[in-house]
Amino acid sequence: MSGRIRQLIVGDAQADRVVPPSGFTAHLTLFVAAAMAFLAVFALALSLASGRLADRWADELARAATLRINAPADQRAAQTQAALTVLEQTPGVASARALTADEQAALLAPWFGAELPLDSLPVPQLIEVLETETGYDADGLRLRLQAEVPGAVLDDHSRWRKPLVDAARSLRRLGLFSILLIGGAMAGMITLAANAALAANAQVIEVLRLVGAQDGYIAQAFVRRFTLRALVGCSVGVALGMIGVWLMPAASEEGGFLTGLGFVSWGWLMPLAIPLLGALVAFVATSRAAKKRLGDLT
Repeated sequence: MSGRIRQLIVGDAQADRVVPPSGFTAHLTLFVAAAMAFLAVFALALSLASGRLADRWADELARAATLRINAPADQRAAQTQAALTVLEQTPGVASARALTADEQAALLAPWFGAELPLDSLPVPQLIEVLETETGYDADGLRLRLQAEVPGAVLDDHSRWRKPLVDAARSLRRLGLFSILLIGGAMAGMITLAANAALAANAQVIEVLRLVGAQDGYIAQAFVRRFTLRALVGCSVGVALGMIGVWLMPAASEEGGFLTGLGFVSWGWLMPLAIPLLGALVAFVATSRAAKKRLGDLT
């Protein structure tokens, strides 16, 4: 195996003359490899970011709930205190606290503006509930709140938590599927370029056969040249793609998901495998194309 790899890298100067060092096939292979690698970097970044988002939503939302106190203004404080007492006595509730007026105003500011007069509006009191790892009995808690705090409504986020997590995970799968499509498209384009190069050099191949050259010797020249072109093109595309990802805004609460599409820690090493995978795709595609084309020219 090491001998084949060395032969692929070093090559044969005489056999390399079979494949034209320039022309549309060289330019096409380099461009396709660079473009596909560039797109693969962004598809990989999207897939990893979607995975992080799905995990974060699953962890944060699964252990959080909101208790809403819908009561007249003169009863709101009493019902809020009664609800906090019930929550403190509920097994599985790690903590519970009533949001301040400023916190509730901040939650409503994106829809109603920062100058929202909460004192003059019937805004319900919100209580943040965090559960332990074992969790609590949501149905039992609702029944107790219904009996002791009539204006309390418990929202454990289950209505919209699962669709959001499923959507993020589907986006991750879509990113991985896009990488497979990119690899398939690259293999197809390199196959076309290799066939074009083989067809353009049909007369040269016939002469090489007449002087005793084996088909494997001839095919090796095509395979080596196109594999190295794909490796160089993919390296350039990955470099440009990583620069593009690096220049994207970092994750922030204001920007949400669209500002967190970069790589994190060891994730920056994953795109470095794309040039090797691109070279492998080119090697397999060119080998098959050369074998078939040389068989047709027999």
